[in-house]
Amino acid sequence: MKLHEYQAKELFRKFGIPTPQGHLVRSEGEIEAALDSIPGPPWVIKAQVHAGGRGKGGGIKVTGSRKEAAKSAREMLGSTLVTPQTGPEGVQVNQVLVEQGVDIDKEYYLAMVVERSVAMPAMIFSPAGGMEIEEVARQSPELIFKEFVNPASGWMPHQGRNLVYSLDPLPGPETIKALTGLMARLYTFFIQNDCSLAEINPLVITKSGQVVALDAKVTIDDNALYRQKELAQMEDPREKDPLEVEAEKYRLNYIRLNGNIGAMVNGAGLAMATMDVIKLAGAEPANFLDVGGGASQEMITKGLEIILKDERVQAILINIFGGILRCDVLARGVLEAAKKTKIHVPLIVRLEGTNVEEGRAILKNSDLDFLVAKDLGEAAQMVAKQVQA
Repeated sequence: MKLHEYQAKELFRKFGIPTPQGHLVRSEGEIEAALDSIPGPPWVIKAQVHAGGRGKGGGIKVTGSRKEAAKSAREMLGSTLVTPQTGPEGVQVNQVLVEQGVDIDKEYYLAMVVERSVAMPAMIFSPAGGMEIEEVARQSPELIFKEFVNPASGWMPHQGRNLVYSLDPLPGPETIKALTGLMARLYTFFIQNDCSLAEINPLVITKSGQVVALDAKVTIDDNALYRQKELAQMEDPREKDPLEVEAEKYRLNYIRLNGNIGAMVNGAGLAMATMDVIKLAGAEPANFLDVGGGASQEMITKGLEIILKDERVQAILINIFGGILRCDVLARGVLEAAKKTKIHVPLIVRLEGTNVEEGRAILKNSDLDFLVAKDLGEAAQMVAKQVQA
């Protein structure tokens, strides 16, 4: 679950991580009060959307006068912001953050992530702040410093010193102390909030010597939300695809993609393999949909309805290996969905496992028009024919 920048900064302040003073604005009527409450000029107007690269899309404006700040906020509210991460359709700006300007001397990058290759949290630090860290890693990997954290012992003071003393030139003693202290607090924040990402880019040193988190990007592990109930309340459904929001109500693992072949699968591994098969066939998956091992007939029905609501879908591949989820349950769910929503695209079905013959019989004896695949290879061939048609 992603947090907005203003939400992440509110949490940062609770953990002693300094941020600029800011005020959230949701409507034009709140702009003047926000400017009254924030020292300026300059003021910085920031679109609050779940997308990176806001500056490149015009979603961050540094303004030198009150009139300019108010104008930027008004124009940004309700606009469609297009960034390298949103795609050409962009996202709507429903709220903006009015923030005090900061007199920047130096910029750094700092983040806590989960490093899956070593199964440990990792602190990433770089003097190339304000830039896309992926680009820095590609062009100047020597500027990326890492410290892996053993969860049993937690963050150790020497790890902060290791990172800071990698800088050249070395900052002054007060800045070193401030940076290492902030690193320790960021680790505590990361662990206590069950984060998968806690990023500050840039982390700045002001000309007066203060260390300030100028930006904040925080992602909470969805699997931990059951014990992070206050954080779960921060989710903004407007920032999610409507089909994904609908799927969550039925406990379906659905992610909308940009392709043309809808897929319904049980099991994450099989879902990934199915998506690979679709791509190898020359098509692109329109979604990731894992109904899970314990899916009910209602979940199957709803899953297929959601796939059919995606106008980009040109064919559907159902790939089920029956274990806990029996093939006959899947077949009945498909028929129920067909009754509620007309299936207007080719349907390819591959069933194996528990009650497979019963499942095939249910589909065969229906008036549903579908193709049966014996295995993944044949399913790929059938997908290819639909793409070429």
